[in-house]
Amino acid sequence: MNIIIYLIAGAIVGYIASRIMRTNSQQGLILDIVVGVIGAFLAGYFISPLLGIGTINDAITIPTMLVTLLGSVVLLWIFKMVRR
Repeated sequence: MNIIIYLIAGAIVGYIASRIMRTNSQQGLILDIVVGVIGAFLAGYFISPLLGIGTINDAITIPTMLVTLLGSVVLLWIFKMVRR
């Protein structure tokens, strides 16, 4: 059951990140989920320890979702820089 919740949260965060970075027209639902999940993974390892906020594995709260969103936006930014 947790995996379904994580996929839904990843889809929401990935969609918002793609709208922020203006890559929404280039990617679909599956890529939104992938961006959200990988963004959560990156945020858990790099951003959460710096800010002292738990990861999405601890609880799905607004601060953890914002950290996950930040990780997803950073991931899309890196992807756009590499693709150029």
